[in-house]
Amino acid sequence: MARTEPPRIAVLGAGPIGLEAALYAATLRLPFTVYEAGRAGEYLRQWGHVRLFSPFAMNSTPLGRKCIRAADSTAELPGDADLLTGREHLAAYLEPIVASQELRERIQLQTQVLQVGRSGFLKEEYPGDERRGKQPFRLLLRTADGKERFEEADVVLDCTGTYGRHRFLGDGGILAIGEAAGRRFIAYGLEDIPGDRQAHYADKTTIVIGGGYSAATTVSNLATLAEKHPSTWVIWLARSPGMQPIKRVVNDSLRERDRLAVRANSLATRPDGCVEFHPQVLIDAVECSGQDGPFVVHGRRDGKPMKWEGDRLIANVGYSPNEQIYRELQVHECYATMGPMALAAALMKHAGGDCLTVPAQGAATLRCPEPNYFILGSKSYGRNSAFLLRAGFMQIREVFTLITGRSDLDLYAGR
Repeated sequence: MARTEPPRIAVLGAGPIGLEAALYAATLRLPFTVYEAGRAGEYLRQWGHVRLFSPFAMNSTPLGRKCIRAADSTAELPGDADLLTGREHLAAYLEPIVASQELRERIQLQTQVLQVGRSGFLKEEYPGDERRGKQPFRLLLRTADGKERFEEADVVLDCTGTYGRHRFLGDGGILAIGEAAGRRFIAYGLEDIPGDRQAHYADKTTIVIGGGYSAATTVSNLATLAEKHPSTWVIWLARSPGMQPIKRVVNDSLRERDRLAVRANSLATRPDGCVEFHPQVLIDAVECSGQDGPFVVHGRRDGKPMKWEGDRLIANVGYSPNEQIYRELQVHECYATMGPMALAAALMKHAGGDCLTVPAQGAATLRCPEPNYFILGSKSYGRNSAFLLRAGFMQIREVFTLITGRSDLDLYAGR
């Protein structure tokens, strides 16, 4: 970079990747500010009852552990092989990092980044021209009390994730008829069915739409609930063609992931259980009268019109990145995944493979046409669900080699 002073870094999001990026910047003594729309680790709080597939060793770094132990030498961290829930990971790892001397004064919570622009330039002006990189970014911020202001930065690390922006139910990925009107009554995330949402689903018929691990988790939790509340019933609708909705990974080293796949597939195929599974379903319309239903879902199976009725509706249909933040910047999006094009193209070579086998893609894949704007973490994968936290940690190491111009920059080495 041409600046004689250290670049001012704005980190968007205080999730696992945003906090790690901030800790990296703090260790390098670079000026930074973290902007978080909610609380630190907000998305982990929302699905915090769910147990991660990956062990603690994959979801933490030497830098993070060192930070925690520097503040409290007696701190007991989870074991490398421990499988934590989101809330456990937040309490044991992320919250101590947030409270650390390195970060606690540099995180602005309840501060939403509405948009990022380039001072003096519109989106269409000077594409690929180095003059854009000589002007600072302008960040439009809104605090919890509704007040708005601008801040500037020389580098932006967009770590805002995808969980806060759900996709839709309809065939082709668009809204189903009636979905917009009933949207506030539909649960799109991972409901805490074993915990504070138990009474809401007990002895009810719940329609679950989706064919991935989130839907499998929801269905499994509802089936467990049915053991104590026998009137609980599940109607599971998925686009996938097979009678076993979850594809198992051969010799899966993530045992918890494999256990979930086995249980969900068993529930889908058992004729004597509480789950009624329907594959090859395309959704056309949703009718809902309120939070307590009833819900009627209209769709097609093998081209034949069908409908299903229930008391609750959970849509585990995936998530998309929020591209509105950088609409006025020159970001080249993948037309399929909505991730940055260079990284998406590199990841395409590993399509269909297990996420554990995907290597680091290199610093060059993190560059956008907009100088010094970097999309990291799950948002960098867009709709590609193969993201792991350890991939985000590798991205952080790579992006700071670009920011500093140093090729020997690995704060994780030898620790």
